[in-house]
Amino acid sequence: MELDLPLIWGLLIAAAVMLYVLLDGMDLGIGMLTGFAKDDDERNLMTATIEPVWDGNETWLILGGGGLFAAFPLAYAILMPAFYLPVLLMLAALIFRGVAFEFRHKAVRKPTKLFWNGAFFYGSLTAALAQGLILGGFIQGVTVEGRSFAGGAFDWLTPFSLLVAVSVAIGYILLGACWLVLKTEGDVQRRARNRGKIALVGVAVCFAAVSLATLSIDPRVTERWGFSMAEVEFAKILPLSPIPLIGLVLTVLVWRDLSGKVSAPDWRPYVLSAGIFLSGYLGLAVSLFPNIVPFEIDIWQAAARDNALMLMFVGAAVMLPVILIYTGYVYSLFWGKVDPDEAYHD
Repeated sequence: MELDLPLIWGLLIAAAVMLYVLLDGMDLGIGMLTGFAKDDDERNLMTATIEPVWDGNETWLILGGGGLFAAFPLAYAILMPAFYLPVLLMLAALIFRGVAFEFRHKAVRKPTKLFWNGAFFYGSLTAALAQGLILGGFIQGVTVEGRSFAGGAFDWLTPFSLLVAVSVAIGYILLGACWLVLKTEGDVQRRARNRGKIALVGVAVCFAAVSLATLSIDPRVTERWGFSMAEVEFAKILPLSPIPLIGLVLTVLVWRDLSGKVSAPDWRPYVLSAGIFLSGYLGLAVSLFPNIVPFEIDIWQAAARDNALMLMFVGAAVMLPVILIYTGYVYSLFWGKVDPDEAYHD
């Protein structure tokens, strides 16, 4: 049986992007939440919850971007010129945020402290918004002529991409708040629950708005979900209906857990919130698959030669389990609650 290597690599890259969203999205969310911390002690405790893992979370971004370049060079050649500005903005924000993460603990004078704390907050916010702009621009499609990008430098900047950008930032805040519920106790955890509930309301509203807006992007998306101006095709809607319904159910469960109305382990809000992201991701996959450059080029048209894909697949088959085992080990090693007395203090 011959392997469908373009499909396999498409799934690998999709999985890497999803892992990046769930892991680095969480620490970007905490970076944004530090802007609302009560004082420096709470801010230090927040950053201490991600200190052992935040650097490794960005591994999945490298795998996603590098995998796109190596496995789908045509898609990379089209998409990168289309999103140069938001990609550069994202990378600059991630770099500046990383520097701020280290320097904020070294600051002694109050103005310097304020600068680096602000840099960590705004770097996290900017990176999240830039990722949302890239995602929104990707969903709405890019202009392609022949095998090259033929659009303008700001085609990605539309009301739809701005909506997606805000949605991504709020979603990351939800993940960050749920991670704080898992890693902290007392007043910090209580405030994290309250902020998580506010973010959850925003996620629910944005989830619905982006879903409806995506249906209007291209007639092929609407048709895939069984909608048209003339009729509603229940034969198409019913098999796909569990995706949004699962997202809705998970939203209700997260609200119950964050409200403390049921006895739930502290890890559950984060896992359920990750499920909300996964349901949205599956909905996006249904809308766009098999396009890798919506709505112009599919994964088979954009793929590298099979011999190159196979060589990379052998390497990925060796390295991916190592990365997953190492990531799982680090998270299990630092799984418990963070002791406030052991967090960095000024």
